[in-house]
Amino acid sequence: MKKRSLALSMVYRLIEPGPVVLVTTADGTRLNVMAMSWHTMMDFEPPLIGCVISDRSFTFDILRRHRECVINIPTVELARKVVRCGNTSGRTIDKFKVFGLTPIPATYVHAPLIDECYANLECKLVDSRLVAKYDFFVLEVLKAWIDRSRKHPETIHHLGMGSFMVPGRTFKLPSRMK
Repeated sequence: MKKRSLALSMVYRLIEPGPVVLVTTADGTRLNVMAMSWHTMMDFEPPLIGCVISDRSFTFDILRRHRECVINIPTVELARKVVRCGNTSGRTIDKFKVFGLTPIPATYVHAPLIDECYANLECKLVDSRLVAKYDFFVLEVLKAWIDRSRKHPETIHHLGMGSFMVPGRTFKLPSRMK
């Protein structure tokens, strides 16, 4: 057999859930942005997204208190800025200013959209029962924005240990799903 044991601490590298996103929050006086790759779709209508945000992060406190955020979906062109956002804390710096990101007003939440991102999802916290035990937030998407001029956006996916992947080939198969 060619297979070998894998450390359990590396399992996340096999089950990476989707693109790295930038989560923006606002606390009334400051804007914040953090990188996140631990999220999953939970339902379709209304769209529900579950995500894990560490209780050690500045975003955790703001999201728990203000109960809203924007999930911004960057493309590979922003990869270096995304990593920098993930390696710094909004407690000590203004990430929008330091990393040259442009906040634009959202329609339904106080947190801003990031103009440079290809898509943005305005969200409200609808279930916080798993926050205390698992740092797991359930968010409802209230409004979605997309740059339709980007025909094949290349999102970035975190593989752990500083490694990322950009999705490659796209293909279609017969399906009854819309």
